[in-house]
Amino acid sequence: MEKTRYSDDELQEFKNIILQKLSSSRVEFTTLQKSLKDGNENGTDSTNNNYLTLDDGADTFEKENTTQLAARLLKFIQNLEAALVRIENKTYGVCKTTGKLIPKERLRAVPHTTQSIEAKLGKS
Repeated sequence: MEKTRYSDDELQEFKNIILQKLSSSRVEFTTLQKSLKDGNENGTDSTNNNYLTLDDGADTFEKENTTQLAARLLKFIQNLEAALVRIENKTYGVCKTTGKLIPKERLRAVPHTTQSIEAKLGKS
């Protein structure tokens, strides 16, 4: 008979992985938020006006990249938190497309996933 869900011990293993990733991601997100809030700590007040425009462009580009990174990281955090809910509901690791268990190797690599590789690639 095929398993329909992971055991409580297996779920605990995944929960530990998720909690570690969540912790480090939250620290990184806080750092990015602080970076965005603080802006340019070096300042450009004493910079020659010829270079001021270049600095402004570089600062804008860096801020846009940091904002995109923060947004992706926030989504990752939300996905990890949703995975914790699935663990509590004992539905974690079940492919939402096929209803079969997602292989442990995939869950260890991408702990917030809700689909097996086959389902994600449309081969189910």
